[in-house]
Amino acid sequence: MAYTLGIDIGTYETKGVLVDHNGVVHAQAARGHKLIVPQPGWAEHRAEEDWWGDFVHVCRDLLGQSGIGPRDIKAVGCSAIGPCMLPVNAEGQPMMNAVLYGVDGRAEAEVNELTERIGEATMIARCGNALTSQSVGPKILWLRRHRPEIFAQVDKIYSSNSFLVRRLTGESVIDHFTAANFTPLYDAERLAWTDDLADDVVSLDKLPRLLWSDQIAGHITAQAAEATGLAKGTPVTTGTIDAAAEALSVGVQEPGDMMMMYGSTIFTVLRTRQQVTDPRIWYAPWLFSGEHASMAGLATSGTLTHWFRYTIARDLEPANAFPILAEEAATSPPGANGLLLLPYFSGERTPIHDTRARGTFFGLNLTHTRGDMYRALIEGIAYGTRHLTDTFGGLGQKPVRLLAVGGGTQNQLWLQATSDITGIDQEVCEKTVGASYGDAFLAACAIGVVSRNHIADWNHVSRHIAAERHQIYEDRYDQFKRLYRETKDIMAELA
Repeated sequence: MAYTLGIDIGTYETKGVLVDHNGVVHAQAARGHKLIVPQPGWAEHRAEEDWWGDFVHVCRDLLGQSGIGPRDIKAVGCSAIGPCMLPVNAEGQPMMNAVLYGVDGRAEAEVNELTERIGEATMIARCGNALTSQSVGPKILWLRRHRPEIFAQVDKIYSSNSFLVRRLTGESVIDHFTAANFTPLYDAERLAWTDDLADDVVSLDKLPRLLWSDQIAGHITAQAAEATGLAKGTPVTTGTIDAAAEALSVGVQEPGDMMMMYGSTIFTVLRTRQQVTDPRIWYAPWLFSGEHASMAGLATSGTLTHWFRYTIARDLEPANAFPILAEEAATSPPGANGLLLLPYFSGERTPIHDTRARGTFFGLNLTHTRGDMYRALIEGIAYGTRHLTDTFGGLGQKPVRLLAVGGGTQNQLWLQATSDITGIDQEVCEKTVGASYGDAFLAACAIGVVSRNHIADWNHVSRHIAAERHQIYEDRYDQFKRLYRETKDIMAELA
């Protein structure tokens, strides 16, 4: 029996899984950590504690639970939130907190400057992406300008997964899917780093070596073996961003397949036949050579439900809070008794790319209940999600098959509202372990234990969510879009 281990670092939690070559789960483990918000619009993690510390803890937990010997684990795969920006020194030690993905908008000035200097059309043509809060290039330029004492000592700039692989193997690598988010430093046509568009951001020798996600990046070092309990010499894959690993875990493989990840943010990954570029969405080479994907994501989704729980529903016991809120929301009709929510509590990513957007409960009156507010919150996230799927449809890339995954799939209210408002049926697979399951599958592929099409055998579809009340929400969706357009200037002034 060949076993593979997968670990994923999320925004709020690290999850791990140990599986055999048939996809049977033999152990699962998790450990929570906090999102650090030093000031509005910023989002950080402590790489040493939240990434590597969690990896070690979860890895040892998996080994202890399963009783499987380290040498029986034939490969390790890992993924993490991203794209992130983490400067490290020559020893691979973090030099500051990691700057997170698109929820961190600190480099707005650098985004605007680089866009004006290079031109959006040129960047899309060369890099496949326009510059947004998701882009790593402007965040590196921010580091150079605002933390010059750190930048002067930088040996490498990593994303989250690169940092984990460095700790495990000593190798500095990054997968193409993640690297495509380093605009304007990645050439999507040549699949290579470039400084042709901006030679004042960072020297290219400070960026990791490019590999595909299913390639072996290196092997567990003696130091990593001692820390994790894994066997020295165990192969480690290059890995990828969590959303891509999660998409793979539920069978996103063919063009037209779309993953809908219900997590701290909504994130979608759509497999396409060719490169699809548009300033409203993101492009990246898929995990395997010669394949393509398009992405979109909201800035605040599951995070918003947690905010509601800790502020508006503080009186509820944590273990029962979300079921009770769902019961209360069920007493409110579709449309939440005339209440609308804009879910832009951390600005917004696709398709509006507005770091100054702000959250709004609109239409409140003295008859509204907490149930109305929670329903409006769920519906607001679903309206934002429809904005994404409509954008893909307008580009001729309407999803053929929509696969839902992530912790939010346990929230039936959220799932149903999303299908009703988008008008798209969804499928939920039997295993909703998430990105760590995809990591374990990638590891099994990398060592030849399984082929890529085996994911359908590993993870079967178990539930279907049908769009039942789409027409009810049509007018309200138009109001949702109008509410943003007609208040965006006020939002910017408040921000």
